[in-house]
Amino acid sequence: MKIGELVGAGRTADVFALDDGRVLRRYRGGDDATGEVAVMAYLAERGFPVPAVWPGMAPGELVMERLSGMTMVEALISGAITAEGSGEMLAELLRRLHAIPARLSADPGHRVLHLDFHPENVVLTPQGPMVIDWATAAEGPPGLDSAMAALILAQAALTMPAVAVVARAVLASLLRHLGGIEETHLEEARMRRAANPTLSPQEVGRLDEAVALIAETAGS
Repeated sequence: MKIGELVGAGRTADVFALDDGRVLRRYRGGDDATGEVAVMAYLAERGFPVPAVWPGMAPGELVMERLSGMTMVEALISGAITAEGSGEMLAELLRRLHAIPARLSADPGHRVLHLDFHPENVVLTPQGPMVIDWATAAEGPPGLDSAMAALILAQAALTMPAVAVVARAVLASLLRHLGGIEETHLEEARMRRAANPTLSPQEVGRLDEAVALIAETAGS
């Protein structure tokens, strides 16, 4: 397995091309990817659209199939997908995910949660949308995952001027197709985002505004 060029970088990990048509994802801080591999394999076995995945050579690495296609953000910017279609697709993917029983929890109401579900983590491949970046996956009530997805979009609308307009439009579509967000789940999502060490002070400082934007958008 020969490691090639850097093909992607996020807040916590880098992605490198491999010589066999796959990619290597390596966490900069050495975070253990074992659980992420297990979750993705579990979901793939149950028909949810995730890349094929294999353990890496070290705990902080995982190997995935290399996907072709634009991220949903790129598709939105290019006009290949509308904001309405994006929100509808995100809501449908969340419904599909939350129809799968939890892998570990014995609570019948718990499901696998992505908890970082947004357009940059959806790749529109020729075979259909694929959901990536399961580093924050956990188990719990599905409503928390939906609330987190809405909150991330609301934060983008407030802190990322280049995508602010489209983020608001996708948020409105997502909320319509989800049928709303429960206040208790939104508050839990807010607390989790506030404790996220990868967020900037600006992002954390506007969380209350993001919560208010969700309420305003849901009521319009």
